[in-house]
Amino acid sequence: MVYFISDAHLGSRIIKNPREHEKKVVDWLDSIKHDATAIYLLGDMFDFWFEYKTVVPKGYVRFLGKLAELTDAGIEIHFFIGNHDIWTFGYLQDEIGLIIHKEPFTVQLGSKRFFMAHGDGLHAEERGFELIRKVFHSNTAQKLFRLVPAQLGQEFGYSWSKRNREKIMHDDNKFKGEDNESLVVYAKKYFETHDVDFMVFGHRHIALDLQLKNNKRVVILGDFVGIFSYGKFDGENFQLEYLD
Repeated sequence: MVYFISDAHLGSRIIKNPREHEKKVVDWLDSIKHDATAIYLLGDMFDFWFEYKTVVPKGYVRFLGKLAELTDAGIEIHFFIGNHDIWTFGYLQDEIGLIIHKEPFTVQLGSKRFFMAHGDGLHAEERGFELIRKVFHSNTAQKLFRLVPAQLGQEFGYSWSKRNREKIMHDDNKFKGEDNESLVVYAKKYFETHDVDFMVFGHRHIALDLQLKNNKRVVILGDFVGIFSYGKFDGENFQLEYLD
């Protein structure tokens, strides 16, 4: 069985009980370890993540420990950078055993071909977001940020993320329709020239499984903050499921 999850935003300052929230994610991972052959974490699993040379963000030890347990058991775990957890420079792959993706990824799973990405940067978004994204992905900006003391850097990251999440929470975060939902528009164009069956995204914090023509499907995974949804694929059939 292959599982898909995105947007847990572990460590977010808008979450009232971070320990309980992390436990939900860990318990979910524990519940699928008996039949999981691969797990795809499609971005923003952390609300902020920046690795210094000898320092990584405080916390997440139960989550990271569970991931390490699963990779040690031979389960493939793929980690896609999102727009909140871009800055991984080796720790997650070397110490935890994750397979890191910094670009969209296409793979054959069972009888179907999947295109996967977090979802940011694929289609035109607000100009302010696009500018920030370019800065955050800049090697020069990343090198300069490493010069900031870790405590100040972490404080900036979590505070920026909190403001960003509060803004999104006040927006109308519902499906905008096929012609207006940017990831669906992107998927339709991509399907015209590429042979894939599924396009799976995070980022938007809506749970969507939309069938298009020729049985092509675009999936937006929802999140593990308020919706608690995830994808499940048995080699032939895909479905979105929800925590009880």
